[in-house]
Amino acid sequence: MKRSGLFFTIVLLPLDLLALVAAAVTAYYSRFLPVFTSVRPVVFDLTIERYLPVAAFAAFVWLLVFAASGLYTTRRVAIAHELTRVALACSTGMAAVFAILFFSRTFFESRYIAVAAWLLSIAFVCAERLAVRLVQRSLIRWGIGECRVVLIGENRSSAALDAFFADRHRFGFHVTGHFKRFDGGVAERIRELKRKDKVDEVWLTDPEASREAALDVLGFTEVEHLGFRYTADFFASAVGKSVMHAFAGVPVIEVRKTPLDGWGAIYKRAFDIAVSGILIVLTAPVQLAIAVALFLESPGRVLFSRLPHGGKVMRVGQGGKSFHYFKFRSMVKDAHTYRFDPAFLKRYGNMREGSPLFKLKDDPRVTPIGRLLRKFSLDELPEFFLVFLGRMSLVGPRPHLPEEVALYKPHQRKVLTVKPGITGMAQMSGRADLDFDEEVRLDIHYLEHWSPWLDLYLLLKTPLAVIFKKGAY
Repeated sequence: MKRSGLFFTIVLLPLDLLALVAAAVTAYYSRFLPVFTSVRPVVFDLTIERYLPVAAFAAFVWLLVFAASGLYTTRRVAIAHELTRVALACSTGMAAVFAILFFSRTFFESRYIAVAAWLLSIAFVCAERLAVRLVQRSLIRWGIGECRVVLIGENRSSAALDAFFADRHRFGFHVTGHFKRFDGGVAERIRELKRKDKVDEVWLTDPEASREAALDVLGFTEVEHLGFRYTADFFASAVGKSVMHAFAGVPVIEVRKTPLDGWGAIYKRAFDIAVSGILIVLTAPVQLAIAVALFLESPGRVLFSRLPHGGKVMRVGQGGKSFHYFKFRSMVKDAHTYRFDPAFLKRYGNMREGSPLFKLKDDPRVTPIGRLLRKFSLDELPEFFLVFLGRMSLVGPRPHLPEEVALYKPHQRKVLTVKPGITGMAQMSGRADLDFDEEVRLDIHYLEHWSPWLDLYLLLKTPLAVIFKKGAY
């Protein structure tokens, strides 16, 4: 690990301690503010001299809880996960302090100070850790603390990693070399980079490399004392997260397709009901205005819910089950039939040709009001009802047509593990600009790495994507 990484891990200890003590002192003095004393006068006799030793003891107990919670790990952790751990560790620390006070028969004189110290400690420690991250990222922009990487492999994965790290310096990786395969010449060039202090790790990004080739790279990094990582995208789309078990001394790997199972699914459904219900009420005036405008533009159905032959518009949902789909109409009558019209296809083509999807950038079937609705995704507002009914989720893979799903490759059908969503990782990463394989890769990444924080992040990012019309047409 880089020295700067170790430094920032070690420095968290005193900074956390300072943040906890500061939270305790702030909680104490806030009790004497007029806004609180006017509601309930101070009746306890707890001086700051008596309070500080208790606060310092509690802070040390909390540091132990932080350590047990993995808050001083040297591995890279997403900031959302780190802040969640801080909140949980502070809550556990408070419970531990109360337990110690209870069994030692020590009476604490102010419930307000205890509760305020708990809430302020979460806020202070989160702010302190965000500040540390900010400083760390600022230094990385200057090349301080970044990890210099050599990629070996020439495929979509290596190209994606190269472009990703070139575009997002904040992740702290800088690609200093990229080679198609590993051989004696490449080994010498990596040694030359090492002599110039321009390489820390070697990443094997060719999942189809032979076992001998992979062992050669691993052996080289061991001799040269370089870090080694390898990509496993050939396995990720088929396996997802796995958990190791041991039965009778035999290692057995359990395949977990998504964290959206058990309590994760219960939480997501409750969140969908609550938020979609609120959004239905808040957007009701807008939806009514859109319905009136569509009717005035072209009398008839304002919802796209029926096909030209009268059948229901269907989309494929969780588990491959079809459901009745609807949204505001944005195209001319019988627009669906044009995608199967040879003359129409010959004239306008298909941006997604070769994939199961059909997409046009300047779709002549879209009406003037429909074009406005699609630019700002207002045509999808009725999907809040589908979320409330449980057919869709607020966040998830894009809902696709049955005829599109019928053309999915076997590994692409994994996106049907969860409910389709109004917004999602693929929609936020380029909307209609993405090719289908990239869209599937992002959707699979979402369902394998789902968390409440990820959903919240995507939901908060959605308005920005809509306002700036990224990939919308």
